[in-house]
Amino acid sequence: MAKKNKYEDLSNRVIGLVGEKENITFFTHCVTRLRLTVKDKSLVNVKEIEKIEGVIGCQWVGDQFQIIIGQAVSDVYKLICQKTGLAQEDTVSDDVKKESFSLKKGLSDIFTNIAACIVPLLPIMIGVGMIKVIILVGQSLGWISMDSPTSIVINFVADAGFYFFPVFIGATASRKFGANIAISMLLGAMLIHPTFISMVAQGTPMSVFGLTIKAGNYANAVFPSILAIYVLSKLEKVLNKYTPEILRSICVPLFSILIMIPITFCFIAPLGANIGVVLSAIINFIYVNFGGFGVAVFACLQPIMVLTGMHVAMVPYGLQSFQTYGFLPNVIGTLINNFNQGAASLAVALKTKDKSLKSTAISAATTAIIAGVSEPAMYGINLRLKKPFYLILAGNFIGALVGGLLKVYVYIMGAGTNGLFAFPAYLEGGASNVLYAILACVVGFVATFLLVYFSYKEEIN
Repeated sequence: MAKKNKYEDLSNRVIGLVGEKENITFFTHCVTRLRLTVKDKSLVNVKEIEKIEGVIGCQWVGDQFQIIIGQAVSDVYKLICQKTGLAQEDTVSDDVKKESFSLKKGLSDIFTNIAACIVPLLPIMIGVGMIKVIILVGQSLGWISMDSPTSIVINFVADAGFYFFPVFIGATASRKFGANIAISMLLGAMLIHPTFISMVAQGTPMSVFGLTIKAGNYANAVFPSILAIYVLSKLEKVLNKYTPEILRSICVPLFSILIMIPITFCFIAPLGANIGVVLSAIINFIYVNFGGFGVAVFACLQPIMVLTGMHVAMVPYGLQSFQTYGFLPNVIGTLINNFNQGAASLAVALKTKDKSLKSTAISAATTAIIAGVSEPAMYGINLRLKKPFYLILAGNFIGALVGGLLKVYVYIMGAGTNGLFAFPAYLEGGASNVLYAILACVVGFVATFLLVYFSYKEEIN
C-alpha cells in the first residue's frame, strides 16, 4: 500500500512541475527513467521534482529531461499516462522554443533523437537476448535439443526481435519525429522484404525510376530507418500543406510512399548503413590496435556515457558489430560498470552510519549486481556523493583491462550486461571466455569496493 501511495503522489505532482501536459512534446521511459522533451525548459522545476518521494534524481540530456525513478518507472509511467492521456498522443507539436545552434547542442540532439527511438525497444532486446541465453544454457547442459520443435520456434522468435528492427524503429521514430506510423513501419519493412533480400543475395542489379539501388543487408539496421522516418516527417508536412484537403487522405500516403521509395533505397539506406559501418569500424580499430587498453578506456567512459545518454546511441554500433563480426569486444566493460556501481554502493552501505543512506545503498547495490540495472546506484548513491563515482572510473578501467587483455567477447546481443544473469551469454566463446569474464568482473568489483571503502568519509552536517 505504501508503494502505491508513493507512486500516486509522484504521478499527481510531476506533470505540473514540468509545466503541465501542454509543455510536453514527447514522453516515454526506459528501464529506470522517465524521459520528456518540453517546449519551454524554464517551466521545469527541477528542485521541487527532486524532493518528491520516489524520485532518485533528475538531469538534462540535451533537450531531454530525465527523471530517475528506478525499476518502478513503468508503474509511474502508466499512472501518469492514465491520468493525463499522454500515451494517446501520436504527434509532436512544432511549437517548440527555438535556440541558437551550436556543435555541442547539435551532437546532443543527435544522441537524444537516437535514444528516443531506441529506448522503447529495449524490452525487446533484453527479452530476446535472455531467451537466447536460456536456450544456449539448456543446450550446453543437454536439457534442450537444437532440433526440437520448441527450440526451433523459440530460436526464430528470438531472431525476429533483431531481424525486424527496421520495422520496430519505424514505429518508435514516427512518434519521435511526428510521421505517420503506418508509412514509417512500411519504410522499415521494405528494407527487409524477402524479394529485396533475395535479389541482394543473388547479386541481381536493381533500380527504381531509373536510379540504381545499391545492394545492402539492412536487417538489424538502425540508422537507415531513423534517417528515413526523419525525412518522411518533413515530406509529409510539405504534402499536407500543398494537397487539397479533399484529396489529402489518398494523395499524402500515395506520394509519401512513391517519393520515399527511391530516396530510401538509393540514398538514405546506403548512407545510414555506412554510418553504422564506419562507427563499428572505428571502435573495432581501437580494439584491434589497442587491445585491452581500448576496452579499458571504453569501460572507464561508460558511466559518463550513461550520464549523457550516449550509451543508448551505441546500440546501433552493437547491432552492426554483430552483423559484421559476430561478437562484441566492449560489452564486458558495461557489465563491469554495472557490478562496480553496485560495489561502490555496497562500500558506502558498510561505511555509513546513516540508516536511510545505508538502506538505499544496499537496495541500489542489489539491483545493480543481480539485475544489471545500475542507474539507482549511480544516481542515488555514487554520483550524489561524487567521490565514489570518480573511483568507479578507475575500477572500470582496471577490470576491463583484464577482460580486454584476455579477449573476452559476448556473442548474444542484449544479454551480456544483465548482472549475474549475463555470464551465460559468454558461453559461446567457450568455458575459458566465461571464466575470464568472471575474473574481469571480480577484479573490477574488488578494486572499486576497496577504493571506495577506504576513501569514503561520512560528511558531518
